[in-house]
Amino acid sequence: IDLEATLRDEYEPMLKAIYDAPVPVIAAVNGAAAGAGANLALAADVVVAAESATFVQAFTRIGLIPDAGGTYWLPRQIGFPRAMGAALFAGKILARQAAEWGMIWDCVADEAFDDHWRALAGQLAEGPTVAFRNLKRALRDSYANSLDAQLALEAKLQAECGKSHDFREGVTAFLEKRPARFEGR
Repeated sequence: IDLEATLRDEYEPMLKAIYDAPVPVIAAVNGAAAGAGANLALAADVVVAAESATFVQAFTRIGLIPDAGGTYWLPRQIGFPRAMGAALFAGKILARQAAEWGMIWDCVADEAFDDHWRALAGQLAEGPTVAFRNLKRALRDSYANSLDAQLALEAKLQAECGKSHDFREGVTAFLEKRPARFEGR
């Protein structure tokens, strides 16, 4: 098996598509997310999990290291010590624990899971997509930027948002005390 080719040709395009998507990506996890499946979920902008869901970096059980972005996402989301422990020991991380650690956005009761993640997806679908795109860029670029560079990026992206139809609509809706009707432009 040529694992390098598999990762490069199959997983890398999926991970980059999630990362580069101009709109927020939600991963809804309802069950076991193990190995590359866990890391594909962690690549999303928001991860919502059912309370019974688990996340496992199972790679060392078969003599591998985390891949599919696992060595990138885990230390950024949960810190180096927890990432190292999760990768070395390949134990289950329960959804509640993943939420407490900052690995995922939310953990909800199994019976409320479908309604919850669908409501979040609906909220995002009706949201200001120019702002969402710029928010993703600003947060992701912050890891590599100095404070000065980040402040300059914020100003540039905020100026772009301020020229959008959605900004004008958001302010108008606020003043008129009604829900905004964003159009993504």
